Amino acid sequence: MTHMAAPAEDRYFSVDGLRLHGRLWRGGARTPVICLPGLTRNERDFSDFAPSVAASGRDALALSLRGRGLSDRDPAYLNYQPPTYVGDALAALDQMAWEKAVFVGTSLGGIVTMLTNLAAPSRVAAAVINDVGPELAPEGIARIAGYVGVKRSEARSLDEAAEQIRAVNEPAFPGRDLAFWRPFAERTFAKTGDGRWVLDYDQAIGRALVEAGPAGDLWPAFSSLNGKPTLIVRGAISDLLTTPIVEKMRAAVPGLKAVDVAGVGHAPTLSEPEAARAIKEFLAAV
Repeated sequence: MTHMAAPAEDRYFSVDGLRLHGRLWRGGARTPVICLPGLTRNERDFSDFAPSVAASGRDALALSLRGRGLSDRDPAYLNYQPPTYVGDALAALDQMAWEKAVFVGTSLGGIVTMLTNLAAPSRVAAAVINDVGPELAPEGIARIAGYVGVKRSEARSLDEAAEQIRAVNEPAFPGRDLAFWRPFAERTFAKTGDGRWVLDYDQAIGRALVEAGPAGDLWPAFSSLNGKPTLIVRGAISDLLTTPIVEKMRAAVPGLKAVDVAGVGHAPTLSEPEAARAIKEFLAAV
């Protein structure tokens, strides 16, 4: 039987005096899915992926962490750290009355997934971790540090925003045309009331990243997934998650499943055929 996903519902979750925004697609009674985006991203990155999950018979919630998208900016910018985001994710689960969920995390969202499983393993039914690991390649870290928190000019049109975002992300998505970059820009920028386009995240996230310094040892968090259904999605030309790191991850979590997405760097959108097929097969067993 083919399920039809219901239209998205806006949801707000209260945490630490902030309101976090999410979009919920109703799909059915199977174990729900929570989608967590990357460092400067928001729930719109899952606007294609989440409905496809819901169509398979389970609810799917895409959450914007604090400081991103329609979620409140945090005046205490040093709260922009993974342990805080674990609390954000668990608060969303609590307010949805979900005992547990399949976590789908891209980049930072994948790190939050690992840390959530370490802190509250009963809440994580399974994990799909998109292009990140407990060890990060230095060239990828350097690239991300080079653009997060750097003040860039506003765009006067969607096409100008698309050209800006292409300049930053083209190494990860080579050969794409403007038809690819326009919706990418719509997920990355917000349009102001006077028609300008501005990056849709708190610039203080970059300050927090610099002041906090290197992340702690993430191997215990990743290893906590041993025995739990886990799928790694990797961009085949990723500069953050390399093949040798994935092999070390396989040694730490022997039941790990992994898929490479050809022609994509950091990070796959999850709508690519290889990724979509692997995730569909993975979720069918959860």
